[in-house]
Amino acid sequence: MGVSRRRALIVQGGWQGHQPAEVAEILAGLLREEQFDVEVYDTLDCFLDAERVRQMDLIVPIWTMGTIRPEQLNPFLEAVRRGTGVAGCHGGMGDAFRNEPEYQYMVGGQWVAHPGGDGVTYTVHIEDRAHPITSGLDDFTVTSEKYYMHIDPAIHVLATTDFDGVKMPVAWTKTYGEGKVFYCSLGHQADIVRMPPVLTLMRRGMVWAARAR
Repeated sequence: MGVSRRRALIVQGGWQGHQPAEVAEILAGLLREEQFDVEVYDTLDCFLDAERVRQMDLIVPIWTMGTIRPEQLNPFLEAVRRGTGVAGCHGGMGDAFRNEPEYQYMVGGQWVAHPGGDGVTYTVHIEDRAHPITSGLDDFTVTSEKYYMHIDPAIHVLATTDFDGVKMPVAWTKTYGEGKVFYCSLGHQADIVRMPPVLTLMRRGMVWAARAR
């Protein structure tokens, strides 16, 4: 008897400057290549059916800023506590729902500033070359926003960049209850997500975070 395909839920919306629909299409494509059944929504009401959300193996939030009601957020958080994975990038996960500290605690960090704005060229340093998400990846440069973030000291840092001598995490993992969490601060717009090293990070990070079957 074959192993059942894993299920992923992508929810996109919020501030449109981060091109959530385009990023959702890219990430959905990666997951389908990895044999996931993927559902994409443009409404947070997709979280209202708590039992259905718990059946998901992975949730990918792409919803910069915005607000979320308790009856939407609570089933999301509870699913992750019970083992559903969560993975995402840039503001779509790391600057969503600014008034929800429990959500930020789940993510492991929260955007604070991007000094210099868009168009800054910087190096991403791979810190953990043994982790399955970053194995074989070399340091690379990107021209985009640098994300300065408040971070949870419990995160496991995979990659960093430098802010005038301050080592700032770019990609990390953590756990929230039984769920695995992956976050990457790269991905201001779809063109950054399409960069080969970012695609690799996102593909591996989503697969790693998803509940195993």
